[in-house]
Amino acid sequence: MPASISRFASGWRTLVLAFALPASLAILGPAAFAADVLVVTDSHHPVKTMGGERLIELDAAPRIEAELSAELPADPKQATAIVKRRLGSGGADLQRRIASAYQGVTDAWSLGITSIPAVVVDLRYVVYGEPDVARAVARIEQHRRTEP
Repeated sequence: MPASISRFASGWRTLVLAFALPASLAILGPAAFAADVLVVTDSHHPVKTMGGERLIELDAAPRIEAELSAELPADPKQATAIVKRRLGSGGADLQRRIASAYQGVTDAWSLGITSIPAVVVDLRYVVYGEPDVARAVARIEQHRRTEP
């Protein structure tokens, strides 16, 4: 390949990268920057997720408990038998849901979350009250760029 064509090809690749990289980062949005995103909310404060974040619903455990105790008879022995049967029939999936619900509450508490919705990035930055996770992450990323 002649030297002039080689220099042109090299310059062309540089030009393509100069436009493609910022464009792809803009398309990917905040998710391209945030390594670990955690969203803490409940069923009364819906959020618009962006995918890939961990979602903690603080009222998940009481909702599961309500499922287990729905339409129980007044007789305690019968009610106990029904709940045991429901717990058994739920199997590993139910056990996972219960464990995850309570672990989420513990994690939110240990992070010091004070209101919801809360979007936490890298266990270090938090935005309260923003229901759009992508916007909250973008605000955090802007802050990180100005104050690294």
